[in-house]
Amino acid sequence: MLKVTDVDYVKEYKMILTFNDGKRKLVDLEPYLVGEVFGELRDLDKFVQYGLTPVTLEWCNGADLAPEFLYDIGESVD
Repeated sequence: MLKVTDVDYVKEYKMILTFNDGKRKLVDLEPYLVGEVFGELRDLDKFVQYGLTPVTLEWCNGADLAPEFLYDIGESVD
């Protein structure tokens, strides 16, 4: 099962995520911040209010993204 094990905020809507397979990927979430739940994360003050669950990222408003999705949209950084 794929999991996000670490996150480093870069800038704007970009983060470097580390996955349990050891890969690190840069993800830009800006294009995906649409709709009722994710749209409110366009406010950077809200976007940076995230944490790690045992599996993935979760924001203070309850929004989360599947680790597989994050892995697929990410660009390898190592």
